[in-house]
Amino acid sequence: MHRDDLTLTTPRLVLRPVRLEDFDAWAEMMADEETARFIGGAQARPAVWRGFMCMAGAWCTTGIAMFSVIEKASGRWIGRVGPWRPEAWPGTEVGWAIAREFCGLGYATEAAAASMDYAFETLGWTEVIHCIDPLNLPSQGVARKLGSRCRGRGRMPPPFDNAEIDIWGQSREEWLAARPRLKLG
Repeated sequence: MHRDDLTLTTPRLVLRPVRLEDFDAWAEMMADEETARFIGGAQARPAVWRGFMCMAGAWCTTGIAMFSVIEKASGRWIGRVGPWRPEAWPGTEVGWAIAREFCGLGYATEAAAASMDYAFETLGWTEVIHCIDPLNLPSQGVARKLGSRCRGRGRMPPPFDNAEIDIWGQSREEWLAARPRLKLG
């Protein structure tokens, strides 16, 4: 499957690789101090551009990066969610970041579940982790809804090695056993 043809759908969302048209909404999310607090902090557009291009480049060169999440009802870009595996990362991650106005609607959980299905079924991953700041209670809630558990403290690679994170996660077998019982979306 070609990257441009890759689309995951859920009852309320479309997940697809990033497109240039997503940049303004992505930059707005990353400029919001509250939303960006646990994902590197608020950033100016030039810094966001570099991160955005990193994600686009990861799609092109490795076929693995976070999806842009589009709300079906409005067609609006609402966040980034999906598989992420940079060099020296603590594991095969499914991460999430949802723009503040869309938080609390279950979108992160819904998109992350679709991404975990993709990671296990299509990418062949045997486990998925989530790197979560110990103070990020909303993301811990998403991880719990997904059936993940805290495995303890972890360490990010430089230049993120000063960030405190807990590693949450589960194996493919745990996901397959729990998936039918999860209330998502």
